[in-house]
Amino acid sequence: MSAKLHLEWYRIFLHTAKAGNLTKAAQELHVTQPSVSYAVKQLEEGLGVKLFDRLSKGVVLTPEGADLLRFVEQSLSLLEAGERKMAALSRHAAGELRIGSSGPIIKHLLLPPLDDLRAEFPDVEIRLYQGKTAEIAAWLKENRIDIGIVHLPVADPELDVRPLAAIQDCFVAGPRYRHLAERPLAAAELAALPLLLLSAGSSTRVFAERWFAARGLEVDAAFELSSTDMLVEFARRGYGAAFVTREFVRTPLARGELFELRTADAVPERLVGLATRRGMSLPGIGQLFVERLTAPEDR
Repeated sequence: MSAKLHLEWYRIFLHTAKAGNLTKAAQELHVTQPSVSYAVKQLEEGLGVKLFDRLSKGVVLTPEGADLLRFVEQSLSLLEAGERKMAALSRHAAGELRIGSSGPIIKHLLLPPLDDLRAEFPDVEIRLYQGKTAEIAAWLKENRIDIGIVHLPVADPELDVRPLAAIQDCFVAGPRYRHLAERPLAAAELAALPLLLLSAGSSTRVFAERWFAARGLEVDAAFELSSTDMLVEFARRGYGAAFVTREFVRTPLARGELFELRTADAVPERLVGLATRRGMSLPGIGQLFVERLTAPEDR
């Protein structure tokens, strides 16, 4: 559309064509009749065609005006649909939220607030992608996701990362190793056990390996598994000691299905962070979700 032709002129043209009368169109639009006449005249001059034949009782479309009407109806209908969509997005009654996270964090940290979000805004489409921290960072930069929940530290100039929660890891085992839970164990004693660890390259696996390395020990996994749930199941069945986040095994510990193997040297806490693309706006529902995740009462 030419910059000289105002959108309002097209709206006046539409109402005039429907009403068949300049005065009626002016009444519908709550403007003066000269304003309608001026808009129609400006539109005709700008387009270089006659749009209406003026009759004693009103106006009728010329063939060119009838052709234009079809385009104007479609265009204004699309604009109105766009306005309705924007209104729905502003109310969070529509939209899409794309999140990347590791499996255990999804289950134990993200699912409760996601359940609340879905209950409050059932028409919002939630897309959840499971991956390692490095993968999640890449997905953010590729615009595949809006929000990433990652293990810290993450240093990337293209990302904004803020701490979200502290997690405490521990070693757990099933009843077969219950006797080892009676006293703190040295790192060498733990290294001598069959170790159940997450897959190589995962943040949790790297953290465990570094903890042992700081004590002069190099360890390997007797069982290398891709999920915390599988680690817990194999530990419960007596296959060895699993390195997991304590919060994620609270229930089997309370039930006596697992036992924590205390360490003589404390395993330090780790931080989980919330990552977004630097300088990029989140969708409205994404901003709301971030605010809820980072609110002090939700931590």
